Amino acid sequence: MTDEARAEPNAQENRRQVLYWRLLARLFNGEEQASLESASLAVVEDLGLPPALLDPGTSVDSLVQRHPDLATEFDGLMTPEPAPAEEGETDREGEVRRAALASKVLLNVFVQEPGAVTAGQLARWQSDAGWLERAFGCRPGELRGARPAGPGVNPTCTGAGGPSPDLSRLIPEIGPELGAIEADLVDRMRLREVLADQQLADQLTPSMSLIEQLLRDKDNLSGLALANAKDLIRRFVDEVAGVLRTQVERATVGPIDRSVPPKRVFRNLDLDRTIWKNLTNWSPEEERLYVDRLYYRQTARKTTPQRLIVVVDQSGSMVDSMVNCTILASIFAGLPKVDVHLVAYDTRALDLTPWVHDPFETLLRTNLGGGTDGTAAMALAQPKITEPRNSVVVWISDFYEWQREPLFESMAAIHRSGAKFIPVGSVNSSGRGSVNPWFRERFKDLGTPVISGHIKKLVQELKTFLT
Repeated sequence: MTDEARAEPNAQENRRQVLYWRLLARLFNGEEQASLESASLAVVEDLGLPPALLDPGTSVDSLVQRHPDLATEFDGLMTPEPAPAEEGETDREGEVRRAALASKVLLNVFVQEPGAVTAGQLARWQSDAGWLERAFGCRPGELRGARPAGPGVNPTCTGAGGPSPDLSRLIPEIGPELGAIEADLVDRMRLREVLADQQLADQLTPSMSLIEQLLRDKDNLSGLALANAKDLIRRFVDEVAGVLRTQVERATVGPIDRSVPPKRVFRNLDLDRTIWKNLTNWSPEEERLYVDRLYYRQTARKTTPQRLIVVVDQSGSMVDSMVNCTILASIFAGLPKVDVHLVAYDTRALDLTPWVHDPFETLLRTNLGGGTDGTAAMALAQPKITEPRNSVVVWISDFYEWQREPLFESMAAIHRSGAKFIPVGSVNSSGRGSVNPWFRERFKDLGTPVISGHIKKLVQELKTFLT
């Protein structure tokens, strides 16, 4: 191998490193480094790529419109490449080219200017995010709809598996990050302007932060903006309800009731027991088993009517809990022999029981914000406990109350009456939440410790009591 041949791979590697150093510098600093910018421009021009690739003010859409051939290069850009045909054979210039294109789409998505955001800026970011998703082998909007608690990579994404690098772990992490950036951009702009534009509203991805803003601003919306807000809320509710319903339905519904004869249908046939009980009818000569009695499994279960009373703090710090608990209450309300009541409160209390079967309608009737006065909610909840032994009260709050002693005494009285009292710090997907230490210690002494904020724990606690 000649000296020139040996130098070529090193030269290409140096060019690629220049692009990656510029990428890191812009991601962590945001300001241009003159030497890296000029060196990167020389690399891009040498590759025959347009200088606009380095311009943060140029969207990927604009770049592709001016240079249509680049569209196919962005598609699947960050998915694993096939292994080289022969050992040592590597497309060095291709790697540099991929580095330049990847830097463009990453910087456009992950580096955002502070301050107010216009509708046009949001639309441009959503478009650039769509190109990043396409680079990972997904459809635009697909990663932004993914959640950390989901089952993993969406099967339509092609980034998982294959030769190195394996993106199966990276893709699920990027989705929530994209959602967080989008939520921040929406937070920094006039949401009503977006909702009043059908094209922009259709591109919004429902998220908890977006739902919070919609619920806070719903009384100020009308016409198309209100219709789009309701559509986003319903989409988010349906998505969360699908996950929670699966968790609830995994529970049994009570012990087997032996007093009820089994239904004599094929799906209940106990084949093993039928064979065992009829073994005396085996004919060795004919090698046949004659069955003179069929046995069936007993499937009827004992169910006791239960009353579930959910009290949830709807103050500003508890929006996540309000949304989740409203949906959870509606799911339990659909179970047989479970009588669900829902009370929301801040400084005043509101009985939402008439709408408990429809979380969408329930959320539209909430009024987020304000302080907290749990005694107002207690005045509504306590009379609902008519049969303490068959009642469970779930109280979701951070318990930063201004009338803490009278409220705690009322809660202790519920516990002493024989009803199940479950204090919950918050109900969210992350499991994080702050709880007033004064209440936390007293609940612990009472024998009803505050449940960790992860919604799965509350679901399990309720299933244990209601089955």
